[in-house]
Amino acid sequence: MLNADTGAMDELMSALRSIAEPSRLRILYAVQQAELTVGEICRVVDQSQPRVSRHLKLLLDAGLVRRNAQGTSAYFRLAAEGTGGELAASVLALVDPEDKQLGRDRARLDAVRQERADVAAAYFASIAADWDEMRHLHVADEDVEQALLDEVADIAITELLDVGTGTGRVLELFAPHVVRASGIDLSGEMLAIARSRLDTPEMHHCAVRKGSAYDIDAPDESIDVAVLHHVLHFLDDPAAAIAEAARVLRSDGRLVIVDFASHDIDRLHLDFAHRHLGFDDDDIQLWAEAAGLDLGPATRLPGSAGPEALHVVLWSAADPDHSRISPQKASA
Repeated sequence: MLNADTGAMDELMSALRSIAEPSRLRILYAVQQAELTVGEICRVVDQSQPRVSRHLKLLLDAGLVRRNAQGTSAYFRLAAEGTGGELAASVLALVDPEDKQLGRDRARLDAVRQERADVAAAYFASIAADWDEMRHLHVADEDVEQALLDEVADIAITELLDVGTGTGRVLELFAPHVVRASGIDLSGEMLAIARSRLDTPEMHHCAVRKGSAYDIDAPDESIDVAVLHHVLHFLDDPAAAIAEAARVLRSDGRLVIVDFASHDIDRLHLDFAHRHLGFDDDDIQLWAEAAGLDLGPATRLPGSAGPEALHVVLWSAADPDHSRISPQKASA
C-alpha cells in the first residue's frame, strides 16, 4: 500500500514510462552531451520534427529534460535535479557507449557541434580587431581572472551566476570550482560562442540562456556567487542591475563586480558602445548599500602606461549580517 506521498510515486512512474522507449533514450543521451534545439535533435537522432517534438513533450512532462526558451528558439538539456534528473542520470550511466546506433548519433552530434563552432568562430573573427584593441588598453585578462578566483576562494560554491556572460569565459574559469554555473546574456551571437566554448564533458554542469540583468530568472536568495564582469559600463541603469543581482544572492553569498575605474576616453562611447566611462568607488558603494550589501576593499589592477590606459577594479559586496531582506520581500 502506498504512503501518503503518492505524488512522488506518480512522478517516478511517469519518468520510468517515458524513459522506456528507444528513441527517447537516444534523445536523452544526446541532450546529456550538449544543449540542443529541436532541429539539432532531429539531425542527431535522424527523425522528423513532429516525432521528436512528441518525444520531447513526454520527456519534459516527466521532468527528464529541461527547456530553455530564447525568443523563437528553445534549447533542451538533461535535467540536473529532481526525480527525473536523478533517474535519467542513473539510466544513462548504464548505457553502452559502444552501441552502434549511439555511435551514429554521436557522429551526427559532432557535425552539429562543428557547425556551431564555425558560426561562433566567424562571429568572433568579425569583432576580433576591436576585441584586441580593448585588451591592449587594460591589464591582462589572466590577472583579472586570478583576482576573481582569489576573491571567492573561501566560499563553497554550489550555484554561480554570471550576469552578461558574453563568451562564457567566466563560466569556463569557475567550472572546476562550482557544483553548477549558469550565465545569462541578451546577445544570441555571444550565447552561440558561449555554448561552443562550454561544449565539453568537463563543463556539462555549466549552462547559458538568454536573460536580462534587470530581470534575472532565478528565485530570491538562490545564488552563492553572482558575477558582473565588464557588464555595468554597457548598462543604462547599473544600480538596477546590482539590486537585481543582490535579490538572487543568498544571505551568505557574494556579489563580485569587475569593471573599469573612471576614465576620460570618450571615444569608447562610440567605438565600443560604452554607456559609462568607468566608475568610482563611491558609485559602487552607493548602489551596493541601496541593494542591502556592504562593499569590501577594492582590488585595483592598473592597465598599461599611456594616455588611454584603462584600470580594472574588482569590487566585492556581501550581506553585512546574513539577514538581508530582498527588495521583493521588503515590498510584500
